[in-house]
Amino acid sequence: MKADLHLHSTASDGKLSPEELVQYAAEQGLTLMALTDHDSVDGVPAAIAAALKYPPLEVIPGVEIGTDVPHGEVHIVGYFVDYKSEQLLSRLEKLRTGRLDRARRMIAKLRDLGIHIEWARVQELAGEGSVGRPHIAQAMQEKGYISNFKEAFDKYIGRNGPAYAEREKLTPVEAVDFIVKVGGLAVLAHPADIESKEKLLPELMKAGLVGMEVYYGNYSTEVMHNLLALARKHSLIPCGGSDYHGLDELNETPVGFWDIPDESVKRLLALAGSRH
Repeated sequence: MKADLHLHSTASDGKLSPEELVQYAAEQGLTLMALTDHDSVDGVPAAIAAALKYPPLEVIPGVEIGTDVPHGEVHIVGYFVDYKSEQLLSRLEKLRTGRLDRARRMIAKLRDLGIHIEWARVQELAGEGSVGRPHIAQAMQEKGYISNFKEAFDKYIGRNGPAYAEREKLTPVEAVDFIVKVGGLAVLAHPADIESKEKLLPELMKAGLVGMEVYYGNYSTEVMHNLLALARKHSLIPCGGSDYHGLDELNETPVGFWDIPDESVKRLLALAGSRH
């Protein structure tokens, strides 16, 4: 079984539409993929329908929710969420509204730094999807202010950058609890840089966390080894994926790059089956 459990489409800040992403995943030989757009499940129905054209590929309905901790961010991925739930859709709409306000404030801060990009262009780049920082980075790159996305985040719009702005978020525990309430399986996303993971994990597990990403993006073998040991210590399912957006091909991890162990995928599917 070849799986990628962390993918983004135009429903948030990815380059490919849900249908295009499914086709691309099929071309890479995937048999299982999770669509995990930021604060959105709008692309899930189209992705599930598109996958019918590419058996044996199946799509897990998912979402990625950003949360705040004192010295950084913690992202929680939800798998097998009830993407038709009014409770889920209402909460995600509020989170996306917060993204709009944050984006406007970041553009104003960039303007004070002599970087002039237009709000209308950022909206155009986002299309029907949820506005995110990658869209701001795209607009900056188009005007030649940066040479790549990493530079945008490192110098300007990353958490410690001069143009960064906060938005209303859930806490990590609230996000896990919410995912569980809408029928999902909560997994800690890209945890390598999270401070005090050992302290945070028991709190998240009490709320219902079942896994954490180990096989992720550009993680080194050493980082993955350490994360795998941590996952095993807490009996968490070691998950992972490329976190593919398609916006920065030179620096992004390709779709399906990591061979997520079958054992992990089977545990996740079995748990989903038992809860539904």
